[in-house]
Amino acid sequence: MSKADLNKRAIESLQTIAQSWYDQIKSGVIPSINLPTRTKHNIEYDDESEVWKYGEKESTRSAGSAKSAMHILKMAWVIWFLKKQIGENRSSTLRELYYISEGWKKAKFGAQDESNFLIEDLEILTDMQREAFHLRPEEDGATVFGPIELKEVTRRGERKIHCRDDVGEAGYQIPTNVDTIDFLNHDAKFVIAIETGGMYARLIENGFDEDYKAILVHLKGQPARSTRRVLNRINEQFKLPVVVFTDGDPWSYRIYASVAYGAIKSAHMSEILATPQARFIGVQPSDIRDYNLPSDHLNERDIAALNSELSDPRFATDYWNEQINLQLKMGLKSEQQAFAARGLDFVTKEYLPKRLSDMGIL
Repeated sequence: MSKADLNKRAIESLQTIAQSWYDQIKSGVIPSINLPTRTKHNIEYDDESEVWKYGEKESTRSAGSAKSAMHILKMAWVIWFLKKQIGENRSSTLRELYYISEGWKKAKFGAQDESNFLIEDLEILTDMQREAFHLRPEEDGATVFGPIELKEVTRRGERKIHCRDDVGEAGYQIPTNVDTIDFLNHDAKFVIAIETGGMYARLIENGFDEDYKAILVHLKGQPARSTRRVLNRINEQFKLPVVVFTDGDPWSYRIYASVAYGAIKSAHMSEILATPQARFIGVQPSDIRDYNLPSDHLNERDIAALNSELSDPRFATDYWNEQINLQLKMGLKSEQQAFAARGLDFVTKEYLPKRLSDMGIL
């Protein structure tokens, strides 16, 4: 779809929401909107797409109550602003949108989370990504390093980039809008998504990408949408296996879950953001035990998070049940870079090759 067509569709989709309110008022009905309930209790596994999506539970926001009327008022202001922004070919960040609302009197947002939540509402109602509204997140996409070539659109036109030969030591930076790049070809056997910058740099320095024909993707902690979209697209286009390498703690397991199954708050976009074939390589609780990794004791928040994951449908497998219960029993957590206790080459010469072989990837 061309940029002009995308802009036209975005404006029409936003106007449809306002038109529905107008039609409701005209027919004597109090304006309202229906949206799915965004909790872990309302996500369901979709067999066809193999991702977790919102279920059938909905909540209605009606102007019949003061709180919901205020929400609709704020949404009307945002629709007006986004329509104007698209028409002028301008863009803004989510943070800027929050500050722009300062001039909307009663419709101004009380906190950043409130404006972010409303944009997610609009994504659900229009079935479009926020990037189509010319909205950018604050966080940058992460980086890619390895044997894959792509083409991107720049201000000076198109250019081809090889993500190992044509980039610096940090790799190619993923743009906010991933749909501006095309993946051309690769010479890889798999993709490994890595939580921490230290481990990403270790794999590059040790030549892991060349030795094992691996595309390395730095997640930068909880991955941005653009990073998850890149993993989804590479997997879909080239059918390459994707593995996720994180720290061994409950918060890192949620990083894996967001890559593989989608995040709860963006479940409406799981089909284009999640990579259901992605597999968890480590750090496993069993790795902490088997390799006697340096570790820290779980704190109360860690324990509560692990227990919560036992009831999270994204972790409802025998594998995760076994690993999480083992971790609760040990009471320990560990970082990726704890493998350095066995030498700087251990993770790339011993641990990862063995795990990849056990998983049938090497």
